Amino acid sequence: MDVGTVAICMVTHNSEGDLRGCLESVAALRYRPLELVVVDCASNDGSVAAVTQHPPPELPLVHRALSENTGFAGGMNEALAQTDAPWVLTLNPDARPDPDYISHLLERATRHPEFRVGALAGRLVRPQQADETRLLDACGMFLSPTWRHFDRGSGEPATGSWTRADRVFGATGAASLFRREALDDVAVEREVFLSEFHSFREDAELCFRLQERGWEVLYEPSALCEHRRHNLPSRRRQMPPHVNMHSLKNRYLLRLYHQNGMNLLLTGVPALLRDVAAFAYVLLRERSSLEAYGWLWQHRREIRRRRRAIRSQRTVTSSTINRWFFRKGLPL
Repeated sequence: MDVGTVAICMVTHNSEGDLRGCLESVAALRYRPLELVVVDCASNDGSVAAVTQHPPPELPLVHRALSENTGFAGGMNEALAQTDAPWVLTLNPDARPDPDYISHLLERATRHPEFRVGALAGRLVRPQQADETRLLDACGMFLSPTWRHFDRGSGEPATGSWTRADRVFGATGAASLFRREALDDVAVEREVFLSEFHSFREDAELCFRLQERGWEVLYEPSALCEHRRHNLPSRRRQMPPHVNMHSLKNRYLLRLYHQNGMNLLLTGVPALLRDVAAFAYVLLRERSSLEAYGWLWQHRREIRRRRRAIRSQRTVTSSTINRWFFRKGLPL
């Protein structure tokens, strides 16, 4: 099956420890033609050397080293600017796709000409721990009425669940396949991933724009990928303060950019209760994240302008978007 070149786009930041295994998995992918684009965001370890000195053999490589850490969003935008491939696999350095990962995702896309398939999510599992049941990491993304987004199956045993292909709200940026036409269609002021998100929730925000333009996201359970996830809610206290700040800030940005009037009626109360709880936690336990509220106020005019730009591109009804707050998937 050949539907054109697939560009594997990676963003690295102090990722030396993960890169060797990831690059070996990329080299073992069976689908061709492939190309690799890696953007490093101001690493101070050996990430740059790990890529340039040990690239996957026989794969075209474009490598860019940035002088500042622009986050996943900025780094991925730079990577996308380096390729015009019709399909893009966003891949985290801590991910290890199986050899047929891309092939299974593309096969699922070609089965459904009735849908405008904009993205595909595989079945991500966490690394096997000795004498423990293997756990799922992500099987597509879903939304809750509190305006939180979750990875389906996260932390559940990897046997016997989420085995049916279906339509989902979104796909994690850790290892998902995107149609380039869809990414270009939903870009805002030439940005696919919005730079103000920097890191955390930028993939969920992109999936909102895909859904708002009528692009479908499909989940394919036969596409397997190992993902050693660093950021989990249970590890919040161990995460760097700037990561937690961006996480809080971006939760409000999602709503400011995408909440509509009908959704406010449907989710206003649970979302407000969640807001109160979040503010209390930050005030009492994580004061370094108070900066998020100041950032939102300081950038209020820019936020309003971005919201208008995003809303002007919407082509589907509010009810089409709102259904995703109450369903984890839809049948194919």
